[in-house]
Amino acid sequence: MPPKSTPPASQPNLPRNPAYNHSVPTSTLSPLPVRQAVLALALTFALTLDVAGCKHATAPADTTAAPSSTPAVAPPAPAVDPATAGSITGTVHFDGKAPAPVAIDMSMDPACAMSAAPNSSEQLVVTNHALANVYIYIKSGIPASSVPAGTAPVVLDQKGCRYLPHVIALQQGGSVEFHNSDPTMHNIHTTPTDGTASIDVSQTPMGAPQTQRFTAPQTMLPVRCNNHPWMQAYINVAPNPYFAVTGPDGAFTLPNLPPGTYTLAAVHETLGEKDIQVTVAPKAAAKAAFTFAK
Repeated sequence: MPPKSTPPASQPNLPRNPAYNHSVPTSTLSPLPVRQAVLALALTFALTLDVAGCKHATAPADTTAAPSSTPAVAPPAPAVDPATAGSITGTVHFDGKAPAPVAIDMSMDPACAMSAAPNSSEQLVVTNHALANVYIYIKSGIPASSVPAGTAPVVLDQKGCRYLPHVIALQQGGSVEFHNSDPTMHNIHTTPTDGTASIDVSQTPMGAPQTQRFTAPQTMLPVRCNNHPWMQAYINVAPNPYFAVTGPDGAFTLPNLPPGTYTLAAVHETLGEKDIQVTVAPKAAAKAAFTFAK
């Protein structure tokens, strides 16, 4: 008896390549791979619909404007009743022997070296125990306010290769007008430590003044000249109209104060700050005194 012939193995349903002769009749192909492909396609389609249906709806964009980071400008100070207004007067003393001023060598710039006025350090200016260049202001006890419109700017000049005055003060909202009275190039470079933007501008010899506005309180903001490293000054911006800078006699006066109790601050560039409480009675002149020591 002849052996039984074995049927040919079932062929997978592979894609046809036109470069070859596919001679296997389609009737010999198993329908199973075709059904699997159809099922896989149907399952993929169903999963796609399901995933799309489970997606969370996108939240509508928030059109609310973000709050501005710029602080609100304080209003002008209210009028003070002249029938009750008082004042604070006082002096700032230095206790001990003050170091002698140090002469500054300005020979690096011939225009500075030709200056008629001698230049010396100004960190401590003491005359008969009176301390100059101290910034005095009402620190608390009165609402913050801005300078009235039309107030003239405070002038900070560069003359003889030094800043004049060494210490200035103005009320917030006011301006500083920087002058260059020298026959040489100067630079105005502030170095704030509170994160506010610095000023860094150059001025040509005897060039046009440049004005900068200050909108927030500052205490002893350093000013430097990048061209002449010995030049330094300090800008103070008061939160209210009650401030002063002591002269060679160490004296100060804060007039036209409404009656009340205040924290009075005295700030020096190297000696730091001292605060005292002062009560101003109606129509009275309160007295205040500060003493610094090195």
